[in-house]
Amino acid sequence: MAKTVLTISSKNYGAWALRGWLMARLAGLPFEEHTVSPDDPAMKAEMLLLSASIRVPALDHGGIHVWDTLAIGEYLHEIAPQAGLLPADRAARAHCRAICGEMHSGFSALRSSLPMNIKARFPGFKLWSRAQTDIDRIVDIWTDCLATYGGPYLFGARPCMADAMFAPVVTRFVTYDVTLPPACVAYCVTVMALPDMQAWVAAAQAEPDEIDELDAEF
Repeated sequence: MAKTVLTISSKNYGAWALRGWLMARLAGLPFEEHTVSPDDPAMKAEMLLLSASIRVPALDHGGIHVWDTLAIGEYLHEIAPQAGLLPADRAARAHCRAICGEMHSGFSALRSSLPMNIKARFPGFKLWSRAQTDIDRIVDIWTDCLATYGGPYLFGARPCMADAMFAPVVTRFVTYDVTLPPACVAYCVTVMALPDMQAWVAAAQAEPDEIDELDAEF
C-alpha cells in the first residue's frame, strides 16, 4: 500500500503548511512529513508573500494527490467524517465552509504586514490601518462563532477545519502582541494549548533562522 505523505514548508514561517498539517492531525490520519527547504526559490517566494501558486501543503494518500488547503480539508472530511472536521449540522457546516473560504481568500493586509513567525515577538507592534480592519473582521468571526456554538472552539467542543484555518492567525496575534477582547484571548489560549499546536511550535522553535527577511518588522 502506498504510504501517506504530507508535503509542507517551514514550521516557523509556513502558515498554509500549518493549516494542512493540523487538519491531517485532527483527522487522525497517520502520515510522513516531507519538508520543502526554505532555500528552494519557489518556497521562499511563497513565504515572502510574492507568490500564491506553489502547491504546498500537498497530501499524497493511497495514490491520490491533493493540494490546496481547502481541498485537503474537504478530502480529509470525506475519508474521516467521524473526525468532525466539518460540523454535522448542515447550517453549521455551511457556516464553517464560509468562514474557511473567507480565510482562504481574504485578509491580505494581515498576511503582508503580520507574516507568520512563531519564534519572534514584537511587543507593542504598530498595526497598519488596513491590517487592523482585517483583525476587526476576524474578531467578529470568532466572537460570533464562539457565542453561537458555545466554544471553546469555533464550532463547539472539538476543533474542526475552521480552527485549523485560523490557527496561523492565532500565532500571528501572539507574535505581534495584538490586543483582543477577552473571549478571543481565551480562544487563542485554547488553540495554542492543543497538543498538536504545541508539537508544531516546538518544531518551529528548533528550526534554524534561514529567512532573515521575515524577521523584519514590516
